[in-house]
Parts: sequence; structure tokens; C-alpha cells
Amino acid sequence: MENQNRQEKIMKFLEMVEKSDYIVFFGGAGVSTESGIPDFRSVDGLYNQQYDYPPETILSHTFYRRNTKEFYRFYRNKMLCLDAKPNMAHKKLAELEEVGKVRAVITQNIDGLHQLAGSKKVLELHGSVHRNYCENCHHFYDANYILESKEVPHCKECGGDIKPDVVLYEEGLDNKTIQEAVFYISQADMLIIGGTSLAVYPAAGLVDYYQGNKLVLVNKTATPRDHMADLVLQENIGELFGKIVI
Repeated sequence: MENQNRQEKIMKFLEMVEKSDYIVFFGGAGVSTESGIPDFRSVDGLYNQQYDYPPETILSHTFYRRNTKEFYRFYRNKMLCLDAKPNMAHKKLAELEEVGKVRAVITQNIDGLHQLAGSKKVLELHGSVHRNYCENCHHFYDANYILESKEVPHCKECGGDIKPDVVLYEEGLDNKTIQEAVFYISQADMLIIGGTSLAVYPAAGLVDYYQGNKLVLVNKTATPRDHMADLVLQENIGELFGKIVI
């Protein structure tokens, strides 16, 4: 019976996708874990042996300023997963955009995998590891430069410190990106939220702008917004998206 119910939910999801032509996808870390990028919130044994602070502390603006060298040790080890490849969720979203169904991908991830899969309209709420700028002269550096540098990366032009274009704890989100996300969500006829616990604000509050009746939550565990959804699927997101026929 449980398996039958699960199959019915999957079929309903596929039918919703087929009948929608203004889909917006809002995703979190769970979208990229299937590409081998660990969710840094999952504090593993190896992490505990290597670091004296929890990840939220290390990835804060205060810690970055006070202990930049240790910040970069964690950042290179845990956040720069440059060999990761897009999974089926990334690929299907790009294909759905190409045929005019998906209008925007809004992501909390900083790995650039949506763009690597071919998505064009990607709103990065928390920035990207692929953009890094000198804090002094604003010269641009890619992720490989950060990965290959030692301790605190310095600008080749002026010698200033380089900072990743990622939103750290205690830092505000980009207003333009937020406004754009609100616009797309408010226009959507289907909103798919995937791979996020909807626990981090203000990003999680964006769901409130959705006005349609096809709100789908795809996450391995329950979220605080499950009761609001028209459909809840506790599935592997890549596996689920792999069932979409375009």
C-alpha cells in the first residue's frame, strides 16, 4: 500500500510538470549531495578531528575577518568541490528550461552546477565559489586560483586579500537577487522546492510569495512547510527528476 501511494505521488508530480509552463525551482544542499558535494551541516567524524569550530562559526563574517587563514583551510577542504559533476536534477532542469517550462532556478548552493548543466536563468542567493574578488582593487579570480593558493590568497595586481563572492553568516543577501526571486516565484504556476530543509532565513521565506496551487516539496526529511504543500515527496531528487520525459 505504501509503495502504491509513493508511485501515485510520483505520477502526480510528473503530471504536474507536464501541465505546467511556468515552473520555478528553488533548491538547497540536497540537490548537490547526489553529485558528491557534502552538506557541511552534516558534521562527520573527520570534520571533528580537523576543526576546532562548528562550520557555521567558520563560515561567518566575524571568523573570516579574525581568522582568515583558518577560514581558508576549511573553505578549500570542504567548499571547493571543483571535480563535482551535475546530476540528473541539474540536467533535467536545464532541459526543462530549454523547452520553455522552467523559467528560473533559485539556488542556495554556491557550486555552479546548475550553470554547468546548461541552466541559463540561475539566481544564486548565496553567491558562488567561482567568483572571487580582491578586497582592495576588485580584480577577479576563479575558484582554481583560490584552490591552488596557500593560506590566505593574495591579489597578483595589488597584493590585497581575496574574498570569495559567497554570502557568509552575518552577511546580508543581495537585494537585486532577492527581488528577482520574488518576481519569478510570484509568477510561477508550479513551484518545486527541492533538497532544502527550509530552515535558513530569509531564503526560506521566499516560498510565501508563491500564489499557485502546485507547490511541491521534494526532500529526504520533513520540512516546516510540508503542511502548506500540494504534494510532498521524500525521494532522491536526482532519481525523481530522471523520470521526467521531455
